Amino acid sequence: MPISLYKMRYDVHMTNGRFLQITKALVDARRFEILGRIAAAKDEVSCIDLRAEIPISRATLSHHIKELKTAGLIQARRESKYMFLKMRRNTWEKYVKRLSEIGRQSPQ
Repeated sequence: MPISLYKMRYDVHMTNGRFLQITKALVDARRFEILGRIAAAKDEVSCIDLRAEIPISRATLSHHIKELKTAGLIQARRESKYMFLKMRRNTWEKYVKRLSEIGRQSPQ
């Protein structure tokens, strides 16, 4: 199998813009559910499996995947006509760390 794009390090700097972009992406309940299903997969999940689990049209799923990819939360791998999705855990960890830092800031 050729070198997977998954093995490439995707280093995301958690800028204010990136933080807000992720927050906006997670506001949508369906998108949050999709991310949860992707995160729960041991390695990756196919779009076909996601559609079997979640009653959603292909177009709507495609839109949500685009938003999650743009936010840097997931990565996609195409194999023939199938797409496989995987969570970018390093991005998620940086986002959660930033959230926890906000929670520890003392009121002024």
